[in-house]
Amino acid sequence: MIRLNTILLQRIGLAASVVLFGVAVSCQSSNGTEPTPDPGTSGGGGVVYQTTPYPFKKPANFPDMVYDLTQNPLTVEGVALGKTLFYDAQLSRDSTISCGFCHQQFAGFGHSDHPLSHGIDGKFGPRNVPGLQNLGWSREFFWDGGVTSLDELPISPIRNPVEMDLAFATALSRVQKSPKYPSLFKAAFGSDTVTTARFLKAISQFVLTLVSADSRYDKYVRKEAGGDLSSDELAGLALFQQKCSTCHATDLFTDRSYRNNGLPVSAINDQGRSVITLNEADRLKFRVPSLRNVEKTFPYMHDGRFTTLDQVLTHYRTGVKDSPSLDPALKVNGTLGIALTDTEKKQVIAFLLTLTDNTFINNRTFSAN
Repeated sequence: MIRLNTILLQRIGLAASVVLFGVAVSCQSSNGTEPTPDPGTSGGGGVVYQTTPYPFKKPANFPDMVYDLTQNPLTVEGVALGKTLFYDAQLSRDSTISCGFCHQQFAGFGHSDHPLSHGIDGKFGPRNVPGLQNLGWSREFFWDGGVTSLDELPISPIRNPVEMDLAFATALSRVQKSPKYPSLFKAAFGSDTVTTARFLKAISQFVLTLVSADSRYDKYVRKEAGGDLSSDELAGLALFQQKCSTCHATDLFTDRSYRNNGLPVSAINDQGRSVITLNEADRLKFRVPSLRNVEKTFPYMHDGRFTTLDQVLTHYRTGVKDSPSLDPALKVNGTLGIALTDTEKKQVIAFLLTLTDNTFINNRTFSAN
């Protein structure tokens, strides 16, 4: 109960942050205080300030992006600023925790060291750290969908008392006073003035570039070199499409819905999306995660209770617990779970390993240094 109350308090605090964010942006716009790019003249009387478009291309096998890039165009300078903010530990109370501390590239921008999020003063949160990839295709964020805007997403971990534990206004003030940021903001936005909107949009620009679409599976479906799959991997793909794609749909490998997958309730007593919606029908439902880079993003489930893919499939085969909100796909004709033989389980795992995108995992442009 204590842990559940903590979640509720965190969500209430997040809601307040989002309101304050809206007020801040509104004030900057309506009062005319949002700074404009510094004007200058070139030989032809033009404006000196000019950004470089970031070379972004939607993967051919992906659906259309949800995020509206016309409201925050990706630029090389904006992405560089966002990356600096993403890896800046001064955004935490004691300057030890950055976004990149929990979202580590080698783990698919998840955190494989602990089942639950690990933040300031060695404190643990109530849920597993999700991997960051392909966020431009999401409308809602976190395991319970408690944030509905990518541009507002950083507010929550910065303020969360078990993550970065810093008032957002203080984080913004630290950036405003830091000598490394004026030139970065000037390059990205034409003015060295640090505002809430610029701070958040810059981080969005960086995380929007974290696109994973170059796995062996991607090469297979796009008929590119290096896309050969073995007989077991192809059998696993067929099984996956038959038994798993109801939830892990499209080449994003998630339908972005919230489902109860039959996990027994743990001691944390996390009630899932119902904490946000206050709808009894959402009890024990959590966001369906993408399975891209699933080999790297262990441990698994919202509370990190499973450390291997074999354990995950064993749960779906024999461990599903019935409850009023259990997803219908896991209770067909009164039978719980997903029927898989030992051989089929190995074949599904073989397929899942083809979703590892080593280009993404090892891309130095995403790294801190």
